[in-house]
Amino acid sequence: MTEKLFERALGRLDEAAQHMEVGAETLERLRHPTAVLAVSIPLRMDDGRLEIFDGYRVQHSDLLGPCKGGLRYHPDVCLEELKALALWMSCKCALMDLPYGGAKGGVAVDPKSLSKMELERLSRGFIRRIADFIGPAADIPAPDVYTNARIMGWMMDEYSQVVRQRTPAAFTGKPVALGGSLGRRGATGYGGYVCIRELAKRRDWVAEETTVAVQGFGNVGQEAARLLYENGYRVVAVSDSGGGVHDESGLDVPRLIRAKNEHGQVKSLYCEHSVGDEKNGEHISNAQLLELDVDVLVPAALEDVINADNAGQIKATTVIELANGPTTIEADRILDERGVTIIPDILANAGGVTVSYYEWVQNRSGEYWEERDVLARLDKRMCDQFNVVMDIAADKSLSPRMAAYGLVLKRIGAAVEAMGTAALFDGD
Repeated sequence: MTEKLFERALGRLDEAAQHMEVGAETLERLRHPTAVLAVSIPLRMDDGRLEIFDGYRVQHSDLLGPCKGGLRYHPDVCLEELKALALWMSCKCALMDLPYGGAKGGVAVDPKSLSKMELERLSRGFIRRIADFIGPAADIPAPDVYTNARIMGWMMDEYSQVVRQRTPAAFTGKPVALGGSLGRRGATGYGGYVCIRELAKRRDWVAEETTVAVQGFGNVGQEAARLLYENGYRVVAVSDSGGGVHDESGLDVPRLIRAKNEHGQVKSLYCEHSVGDEKNGEHISNAQLLELDVDVLVPAALEDVINADNAGQIKATTVIELANGPTTIEADRILDERGVTIIPDILANAGGVTVSYYEWVQNRSGEYWEERDVLARLDKRMCDQFNVVMDIAADKSLSPRMAAYGLVLKRIGAAVEAMGTAALFDGD
């Protein structure tokens, strides 16, 4: 499926263009990444061996501003996937009305196989290879899969040494001590919670009567589940790569978070007496979680988990996509026909890039904000853009996904038109 991921991502835009007035040049621009960089990174291992790792950076668009997007470490990193992710970042930034285009990058490596010193050397070596292509006004990387604040700190420090000046605005998602923003770590989950909260207002949901299942219990899924739990929602199931737990009466989310972070698996709370003994909980698989009879399903892990094979068995009436691309185009159509509301990934998980933007602004101004101020700004922007999308969807009888992509095309199209298209030059 990965080899077609970029074309599938473009398919969303093509479908949205059928419902909006979009210039042909806008779509053509979005079909072609601005730049694609491939590098090799020689790494001296702790035992003296030399290994070479492949690294990539895809800059999809700079029509609205410098490129922005994560760097991931994963054995399966490839250009096709990164092109799709970079396109989604372009869409996400346009949707949130941020002065950014999209980018994505990574290194094909299993970071768990490296020592901490090897990981630092790899991170610094990667930045030396791509330093000429990134920077605060060109392309600003951030954490992604299997990278974190510490790695961003190493990368920022290495970039600063290359350019001979301290440059915290070249990276976001850094440790707070190195110029990172308060509120960044939980921003993606917080943004997803805001979407659920605003949708609840439109649907007159009662929190205590609304059931939620969360697939994926990393940083993003944990934060969303925590906020929902604290605000009265009944979180009845969560899962990670090892499986999940389900309790129809509601899970103790804070205890699950502790179990996950201390023992590495959410099921430990229900399976290990040293952590807890919840008699009503049952162990379930990730596949079973997706098909539970709940009000809200939150896929917060991998792409394509909701597909043509299981879309017909999804019982949730609302899906909040905190993962990137968790629903295939085929599944999207099936769920739409069944009346399931999907809040798309480019909206639901945009909290992370929004606070990355705030971090960049703070770095460039030298003025740093309290966490409550960061979250207040995030809350307002997520709330505003969510309601713009939902109003467009209602006005044009579109799904929220098509409304979101239509708004993306409108905003990027305005930039394309401002520079002049064939209509401007025709006849000159």
